[in-house]
Amino acid sequence: MASIEHHVLDRPEFDQPTKLLIVVSPYYKAIAENMVAGAKAEIEAAGATWDLVEMPGALEIPTAIGISERMSNFDGYVALGCVIRGETTHYETVCNDSSRALQLLGLQGLCIGNGILTVENVTQAEVRADPEGQNKGGGAAAAALHLIALSRKWSRQGKGVGFKPASEYQLAGNTRSTTT
Repeated sequence: MASIEHHVLDRPEFDQPTKLLIVVSPYYKAIAENMVAGAKAEIEAAGATWDLVEMPGALEIPTAIGISERMSNFDGYVALGCVIRGETTHYETVCNDSSRALQLLGLQGLCIGNGILTVENVTQAEVRADPEGQNKGGGAAAAALHLIALSRKWSRQGKGVGFKPASEYQLAGNTRSTTT
């Protein structure tokens, strides 16, 4: 298979404190540790801070993010884990359901970088998790940071359409002239 270079976006910059939650499944501990190292490094390089929680498996990661969104104050989330194909169809269930749940949370407005690896074997996982290699943990953190930056950019802009807040209305009956 031919190798093709890919473009990496410049790291976003933040003028306000930014805090991310890294949610990881350490089911494959060495893989998870490498991915977390890559994510932490990317978050810190952007001047942001992070917290970390562990979940038993990839299926619990979206639920943990949903709970965290309702009960805490994180700007974004990094989902990290690894699913390696086995002998049963459980692989497809875990891959599809965890990815779909993260996508649905994202469509609700959460800023999530999906770093759940879905691979055929341990060697593929090791290559993708290596912070000095493909660094998929760092890539997931970068995705979350870019989504946070986009969310902040657009939250400051009004669309100029729709209803005005009541405080901006000037009612015709409430205007009085003080001139004679």
